[in-house]
Amino acid sequence: MSARDETYKHIHRVQTLLGIVSDEFRMRAQNHDKSKLESPEAEVFEEYTGKLAGCTYGSDEYKGYLEAMKPALDHHYANNSHHPEFYGYYAECNGCFKRFEQDFIGPCDECGYTQFQLRPNIGGMSLFDLLEMLVDWKAATERHNDGNLANSIEQNQKRFGYSDETKGFLTNTAREMGFL
Repeated sequence: MSARDETYKHIHRVQTLLGIVSDEFRMRAQNHDKSKLESPEAEVFEEYTGKLAGCTYGSDEYKGYLEAMKPALDHHYANNSHHPEFYGYYAECNGCFKRFEQDFIGPCDECGYTQFQLRPNIGGMSLFDLLEMLVDWKAATERHNDGNLANSIEQNQKRFGYSDETKGFLTNTAREMGFL
């Protein structure tokens, strides 16, 4: 077989594999957030969707609404893998940022610090989950009166504890998709 034939074979194989990737995204698009249409989520989202649209993402008012929605959000996160909370939580040392199991009781063996923050485990996510999450964030910013995807990516880095590298992937992808 010639090099040209091998190249065509390789191109065809990549096209086939990208088709599988496309099929996964089509399935995710069809099923995205369907749990919001059923109890216990439907009633809560009916009450709070408009309220959330009128407040600034990350504000005290926003956080208060999330707290009031907690039972529905816990159900939503547990049933939708595009949310980091789907993959559980870890404890992060506030002193040196070392990660520990969720139920870890300090002090930190690295720096001796005794205060920890519980964070959703974004590291459990796949690239499919991350891209669906990014698209979800974009759509959510469009529902807020003052929504801004770049600000969401920045604020969510603090919320979820993802690296500057992951923030770069999200920002670059959003820019490439025309979201920024």
